[in-house]
Amino acid sequence: MSMTDQLAQEIEALEAAARATEARHEFIEDFAYPPGIRMAVNFTADFDAMLLRRLLNEPPMQLSAGEFGGRVGIWRLLELFNAHAIKATVFTPGRICELYPRAVAAVARDGHEVADHMWEHQVPKDRQLEADHLRRSTEALESTAGRRPVGSRSWHTSALLLEEGYIYNSHGCAHHRPYYLRDREGENRLLNLPFHYAIDDAMFFSFAWLASDNAAQRITEPERVMEMWWAAFQQQYRQGGYLNVVLHPFVSGRALRIEMLDRLINRMKALPGVWFPSCEEIARHCLENHPPRGAQG
Repeated sequence: MSMTDQLAQEIEALEAAARATEARHEFIEDFAYPPGIRMAVNFTADFDAMLLRRLLNEPPMQLSAGEFGGRVGIWRLLELFNAHAIKATVFTPGRICELYPRAVAAVARDGHEVADHMWEHQVPKDRQLEADHLRRSTEALESTAGRRPVGSRSWHTSALLLEEGYIYNSHGCAHHRPYYLRDREGENRLLNLPFHYAIDDAMFFSFAWLASDNAAQRITEPERVMEMWWAAFQQQYRQGGYLNVVLHPFVSGRALRIEMLDRLINRMKALPGVWFPSCEEIARHCLENHPPRGAQG
């Protein structure tokens, strides 16, 4: 086979893969909010404390930072959300219910959504073990929060999430608005509420993040992050779009960053038609007003 023929085959294979991936996505072309709403902003928190740090075998200083999130950071975020009447969504591994049950219960008591973030911040490759992890996390969250979770931020397979009664995942970023996604077999369609790492505090405020070397550190001034996120908000506001702000209690729970978030939220609230729902609220709006095409599943 000539190099030209080989290249043609490779291009054809890539095009076929792209078509298959595109076919799995169902975007909401006529997406609209309730009357009077121009844009929705989901404030979400990944409350995993030190669990990911443990999985990565990170040093004690990083474990301590995770503990700060459970002891201090989550409470500061709750105070911030409550002060602004924002209904946040806190994505929580089931194991956190054993480590910080009072905090998880407080999230629910204050009217925020408690959602799944895997059992121990990982999804086993074995399907049976994966199902066991999802059930354990779901049961722990329901027992602690008093309500069965309906949302997840995870790598769990859509089929298992649907079997357990989940109505959305918040993990991919194939669009700037909510969209539906099928699995690789073209089945098990699930709503996705997209987020992007450009609006994720850990990307800007983390030292030794994911065991990275010193040369890879990215400690950014809160004011610079606020201006970047404000610019992203303004662009989506003009589009009538959507923004999913990802926070971590051990990152944004620090005093200067809480103050930055307070100023950012005040800016957002000054514009008319900005909605601050929980992820469940926006998911149910999509399912009721923009259901997937054809049969469910």
